[in-house]
Amino acid sequence: MIDLKVLYVSDLDGTLLNSEDCLSAYTTDTINNLTRNGMCFSYATARSLSSASIVTKGLTTDIPVIVYNGTFILNANSGEILSSLYFSQKEKESVANFLNDVSIFPLVYSYVDGKERVSWLKGRENDGIQRYLTLRKGDRRLRCVSNESCLYDGNTFYYTCIGTQEELKKVYEHFKNREGYTCILQQELYRDEYWCEIMPSNATKGKAINHLKSLLQCDKVISFGDAINDIPMFLISDECYAVGNAVDELKNIATAEIKSNDEDGVAQWLEKNFLAE
Repeated sequence: MIDLKVLYVSDLDGTLLNSEDCLSAYTTDTINNLTRNGMCFSYATARSLSSASIVTKGLTTDIPVIVYNGTFILNANSGEILSSLYFSQKEKESVANFLNDVSIFPLVYSYVDGKERVSWLKGRENDGIQRYLTLRKGDRRLRCVSNESCLYDGNTFYYTCIGTQEELKKVYEHFKNREGYTCILQQELYRDEYWCEIMPSNATKGKAINHLKSLLQCDKVISFGDAINDIPMFLISDECYAVGNAVDELKNIATAEIKSNDEDGVAQWLEKNFLAE
């Protein structure tokens, strides 16, 4: 019998995290116990490492993690960047010009003077961006700017537009098939607003997981998710499981459906199946 090394990867929001945006004690204890027994476990999230570290506090993350929907692979303990993707100057200008033309002012994620920043334009905060900022008070990445040119400073790798489905659909339609970009439009978890996220073309959870799989010399990938941005991850996985609260698009391509995020679906599946694997 061949002993295969399996990489287990879970999304966070709506999957590993419950509807209170936190890990249950059962999920934390179960995953930590299994990793101590040799399980190779990581997460792939749209969050930054800063944000992900808060909601996964107490979870053992000895192997690299995937953040910003696959834009970065990082050492979770040190913050060391193992893999990164950025926009070219031409691609940056294209995004800035289009968003200015349609009067949408995004959150811009970039490295400015060597420091990770999330920039926004003062006086142009809609309800969604204001909520984002309120939830992240004290975050050292936050950078308020007073003019549009400063908004796009630095080495940029991610844009988030928050608003209604109607106003963001034109952004998605413009960038979804455009060379140089990956674009995702989906409804915010537990809220009415939509987020449209623009990333470099190779920034997907699927491509990042394949890179991590190679780094760790794993033979097989088993993944868990709930949302549209998990589709690329599911497509490259040997097995993929949608939690009970997942969108239908993901359930339709999943190996199987498991219990919901509020029922510790991922942890229960791992506890039952890890030793069998």
